[in-house]
Order: sequence, then structure tokens, then C-alpha cells
Amino acid sequence: MNLAGDIGGTKVLLQLSSPGMADKMRFERRYESAAFATFLEMVRAFLHEYTAAGGRPGDIQRACFGIAGPVSGDHVKVTNLPWEIDARELARALNIASVRLVNDFEAAVHGIEALAGNALVTLQAGEPDAQGHRVALGAGTGFGVAFSVWTEAGYRAIAGEGGHMGYAPQDAMQAALWQDIRAREGRVTVEHVVSGPGLVRIHEFCLHHNGAISTPPGPKVNTAFIIASALKGDVTAQAALDLFIASYGAVAGDHALAMLARGGVYICGGIAPAILPQLVAGRFLASFRDKGSHAGLMCRIPVHVVTDPQLGLHGARVLAERL
Repeated sequence: MNLAGDIGGTKVLLQLSSPGMADKMRFERRYESAAFATFLEMVRAFLHEYTAAGGRPGDIQRACFGIAGPVSGDHVKVTNLPWEIDARELARALNIASVRLVNDFEAAVHGIEALAGNALVTLQAGEPDAQGHRVALGAGTGFGVAFSVWTEAGYRAIAGEGGHMGYAPQDAMQAALWQDIRAREGRVTVEHVVSGPGLVRIHEFCLHHNGAISTPPGPKVNTAFIIASALKGDVTAQAALDLFIASYGAVAGDHALAMLARGGVYICGGIAPAILPQLVAGRFLASFRDKGSHAGLMCRIPVHVVTDPQLGLHGARVLAERL
């Protein structure tokens, strides 16, 4: 058996599988990240459930975990959780021969190969190159980015922390947003804007920009609330979502241009599927293509939205099987 996991700041997906076996032979669970003090505690709870269902944890030989944070060798400090994870400690504690830790978007890049055809919505067909560079990026609790380049052995992933690059405003409204966040946060990063918490910041900015002094009464203002309000016609929520999408497209275009990602740009994360009609409507692509003299080049880069929430889990499973 192989153990795979997709560890994010909000949720964690864990899966046990036997290589070559049908999907029905897999055992998987979803957990809220904040419900456990440590990752090891969570994995032990998962294995306890597996044992209670008749499984044998001792059969696990390999494990790979895609984690939202910068991986250094066998160690990672999770970016939006008070967790530190060490591969060697996990291997000893769980009696697993091989444990590998990778960045969550490095896992996502590898998961692209395992996607079903109906798991992609194409925003721009472009002119795909079967061996061209690829970019996987996406907004969720934070903002993640990874690249993959073609080698003789197939695609090789390159992980990074692109969410912590500086945010570059593209018009007067985005410049005002930048100034607003700068006054409160100091250096303004992509993740400050293009993420779930970023959408909340944008909504708050739009409220003040429209003359309101506080958020409206009612449910807690979070990502889901803002998206739902925008779909119901709330003017402030629509303005916030429009500004968010424009920023999202610009950032995606910057990464695609930096790598000349003719193999495709894959928009991942939990937010994109929730606002898919708005992404399809065109503002995202307009900002993506708005690269001056390189606008024509940007039109030739394929852009897809990944609707499968288990992309990172697929990639971690693929990497576990290669150990």
C-alpha cells in the first residue's frame, strides 16, 4: 500500500491505495487542518479509521505528502498552520520505509498527468506544445505556483514560493488597493490579493471605497459569502470579485510569460471552480493577455481550469508510486 496526502492550510486529503488496483480499492478521508495539533496526530487518526474498516496499516511501504509550504530536504514548516513535518520522523513513527515531502503545487504538477478529460475547463485553447513548459498555480487559503519542464525522462517539476512575490497593480483601482494593503501589511505580495483572505481584503477595500465604514450585518464575511453575494447581485461583492479576477489573470499571465508556458497554464485551488462562470466571462483572460508587445504570444498559451479537487492528491500518489 502507498499513502498519499494533500496538506493545505484549511483541509487535508489522505489516501491509501494499492498500485495497479482499481479505484474501489482505495481508502481516503478529508480532515479539517485546524482540528489537529500535529500532522502526525492526524495521520494516526486516519490509520485508526483504516484499521477499524478492516485494513492493515503495516502493509504501507511508501508515502508522499504534498504540503503547502517550502520544503527543505526532509523538513517543512507549513505556511498557514503551526505544523512542522519531518519525513524521517514520520517514517520512524509510522513504520514506513520511504516518506517523501514535496511542495503542494509540485504535487499538483505531477497530478496533471492523472487527470480525467472532464476535469479540465479550457479558457483558452491556444497552440499547445506537447513538450512545452507548464505552470500550475492557484488561489485557496494561500497562493501556490509550480512549474514543470520537459526532460528526456518526462516532465520535471520545479517548486517555488511564487505567492510571496510582489503584487504589481495594473490600473488605478489596483494601485489604490495596493496602497490600502501596504498601509496595513507592509510589503504587498500576490498572496495578499489573490487568495481567499485576499478576496476578503479586496471586499473590505471596496466597502470603504464606496463610502461604507464597516462590513454589512449578517453572516461572517468570508470567501464563500462574498462569492455568493456577488452571484446574488450585491454591487460591492461584484466589484470585489471583478478586481480579484483581474488580479488573478494578471498574475497567471506573468508566470506564463516568465516560463513561456506553451505546454499550458493550469489554474488550480479551491476558488477557481467556485467562480468558473466569472472566469469564463472574459476578464481573467483579458488581464492574462494584457502584456503589451507580447499580447499575441499570450493568446497562444493554453489556459485551463482544473475542476478536480484531488489534483494534489493524484500527484502525491504518482510520486509515492515512484519511490
